[in-house]
Amino acid sequence: MVVLNKIYTKTGDAGETALGNGSRVAKHAVRVTAYGTVDETNATVGMARLHATGEMDAQLTMIQNDLFDLGADLCRPDMENDAEAEYPPLRMADTQVARLESEIDAMTKMVEPLRSFILPGGSALAAHLHICRTVSRRAERLSVELATMESVNPAAVKYLNRLSDWFFQAARIANDNGKNDVLWVPGANR
Repeated sequence: MVVLNKIYTKTGDAGETALGNGSRVAKHAVRVTAYGTVDETNATVGMARLHATGEMDAQLTMIQNDLFDLGADLCRPDMENDAEAEYPPLRMADTQVARLESEIDAMTKMVEPLRSFILPGGSALAAHLHICRTVSRRAERLSVELATMESVNPAAVKYLNRLSDWFFQAARIANDNGKNDVLWVPGANR
């Protein structure tokens, strides 16, 4: 259990922050930006949950917890030293990716196939889920960029890739199983 007795530490006043292994890096480092964007994704999920009920709210709650796991994973470099760590680092697992895939498959069965691109919007929940989708895509791009420079858990990148697909299908579910999707009309305003 984490206990925070003091919220501010002043240790970041010079523009650096501590990673999960205790090393210090610039606050603008790609790793920090990646897990910061995962945190931003989590905040957008919290906004979406204001409009969610039942199973959708329960699934979004699980995703929020997963996103904390993902942030913990990304803030801990040196995967090759995990076995030697005093405290085993929390890493994303393929089972978390598989759960998202299963939920995406279930949602896909509930909606008609797409015959057009859709515009982000529709119901309030759908609009918020589209924001979740775009922010999670940014988190994925940053994590992929990080993986070109340092070791990153492949399950973390896979999770982010599936997550944006999950948000897309969930937005369609929130739009009455796609019946109220707002369709793109190419060149409509020429």
